Amino acid sequence: MSDVGTVKERPHPALIGSLVGLMMATWAINFLVAKMGLRRLAPLTLASFRVVLAGLIMVPVFWTRRSGAEQGGGEGARFRPRDLWTFTYLGLFGVAVNQVCFTVGLNYTTVGHSSLIIGMGPIFILLLARLGGLETLTPKKVLGMGLSFTGVVLLAVEHGISLHSGTFLGDLITLCGSLGFSLYAVLGKRVARKYDSVTMNAFNYFAGAFLVAPLALRQALVLSRAGGWSSVDWKGWAAVAYMAGFSSVLAYLIYFWLLRHLAASRLASFTYLLPVMATLLGIVVLGEKLTGMLVGGGGLVLLGLAVTESGARGHKLEDEYVLD
Repeated sequence: MSDVGTVKERPHPALIGSLVGLMMATWAINFLVAKMGLRRLAPLTLASFRVVLAGLIMVPVFWTRRSGAEQGGGEGARFRPRDLWTFTYLGLFGVAVNQVCFTVGLNYTTVGHSSLIIGMGPIFILLLARLGGLETLTPKKVLGMGLSFTGVVLLAVEHGISLHSGTFLGDLITLCGSLGFSLYAVLGKRVARKYDSVTMNAFNYFAGAFLVAPLALRQALVLSRAGGWSSVDWKGWAAVAYMAGFSSVLAYLIYFWLLRHLAASRLASFTYLLPVMATLLGIVVLGEKLTGMLVGGGGLVLLGLAVTESGARGHKLEDEYVLD
């Protein structure tokens, strides 16, 4: 029998803790790896190659999962043609928009700014869920969102609000990517109960890779004409491989597996660690500056997230996702 929509015995806390730690470390390191890749590849090249490679990696992962389900006497989670449109827009928002905007945005901003904006994902999800009638807003949630928004404003004005000043352009592009993933999280409830985590991730990445493939082909031709293939050293290709294989595939598979055993709001609370881990790595490894605005704005973002999350238990969106 397929394990879709069922909750198995809760794994040992040590296993859950280890996987949470691995997932967060993978995503935190991804900021540094992306910065390394951006020094060797154009932003659109790195982003599109990452998405297409992740889609290719998911092919053997998906077939291994499906073969294992069939050998175990289950049918697995078979694709339903009526869900084609759903996976198309999930792949667009959750993979194409999210990951392309992350990479391009990071080219114009710092690790600290990028990680804090991405860390606001739970608030964006809350707002979208409210618009969809899946969530109610309490005074505590409104207060938390206000604090986080104030923090982001402080980050934005650090170098002046202008498309040509400091990190604002990168922050804006990163914000679009975070909104893309938030739309994916809310809209994904339509198929979350029908498919196991491997199958759902596979179809999302297949759709995302298909949508980004034309861009990847164009960037490959540009790179070829410029004679740049041989000029990209192993670190550039290692960055593509890490971002696709670890940050896109491995971390997302862990995330959806954990979602089967932890409440969505509790799992989301671990994302508060991401800005802290990524910012510290950016300072230590990349030599980024720890400015007063970063400390003040970042502190307000994290405080706002904590206040919002403390009042977000038991909402309908969580109920849709607990079972996968």
